Amino acid sequence: MRSAQVSSLDGPSAVAVTDVPEPHRAADQVLIEVHRAGVAFPDVLQTRGEYQMKPELPFAPGAEVSGIVREVPDGSSLTVGQRVAAFSVLGGYAELVAAPELLVFPLPDGMDLDTAAALPMNYLTCLFALLHRGRLADGETVLVHGASGGVGTAGIQIAKAAGARVIAVVSTQGKKATATHAGADDVILVDGFKDAAKSLTDGSGVDIVLDPVGGDRFTDSLRSLRTDGRLLVVGFTGGSIPEVKVNRLLLNNIDVVGVGWGSYWMSRPQLIQQQWTQLMDLWAKGGIAPPLGTAYPLEQAANALTELDERRATGKVLLQVRD
Repeated sequence: MRSAQVSSLDGPSAVAVTDVPEPHRAADQVLIEVHRAGVAFPDVLQTRGEYQMKPELPFAPGAEVSGIVREVPDGSSLTVGQRVAAFSVLGGYAELVAAPELLVFPLPDGMDLDTAAALPMNYLTCLFALLHRGRLADGETVLVHGASGGVGTAGIQIAKAAGARVIAVVSTQGKKATATHAGADDVILVDGFKDAAKSLTDGSGVDIVLDPVGGDRFTDSLRSLRTDGRLLVVGFTGGSIPEVKVNRLLLNNIDVVGVGWGSYWMSRPQLIQQQWTQLMDLWAKGGIAPPLGTAYPLEQAANALTELDERRATGKVLLQVRD
């Protein structure tokens, strides 16, 4: 079968598609014919060995897929031929992937495979970040960094579905349209975002900052919070890991909250099915519709990863593995 392989830790450009043996399904796994694979920033980090998960070389990246069930475990509630999404953890950039049944999700009628592949990583992360770790309440205001990318647009839609007002932060004028399409109430540029956010909230600041970027905007994010505000640390696509002076937290009565979705559900495997059910309830109400960005054929996996690496992505980047 065809698979995009990381054979050296030299970054996205070194990823190449080759023929590899088909995976063998373990007793508790579902074998899936992959039609679409989501491209996520952890995949980029893995091409350089910079992610916390460091698989042995060579390996296929790809933590989220959608497709058709080919084989199921004995006694499974899933059926051969069923349309599913899956959190594959690894191996999704391939024509076939085996995933634990607990991480495979039947698709509702009316959901296409593009949408399905765009959901597992970003939307379940933001659901965990905003509703569980951030304790988002109806009527609060959320500021979302990186708001034109996959995590950012997911954060906008989860926050809006929970009844929040959303202020989206983007890096260029050209990215404003994506954040607006995702549902943001206001869209501002990263340059001067603290003052713009204060102005939009009549000087009081926001209740939550959702930050998948990190870097040098971190301090101004803290300054954007009102009393009892929460800064949710989701990732560091900006490259550098910021440090916090805890006296700011004490003096302003604000929180910095870590969001480690993967490490959390791995010790609570039943949680991820509960989260998917919650997400499908929101989708059924019309609040979840991931903006889709560039779709690349599997052979151009390196280009897809490079688009994220260079922070050019608007919406969710996908690989089209099958027609």
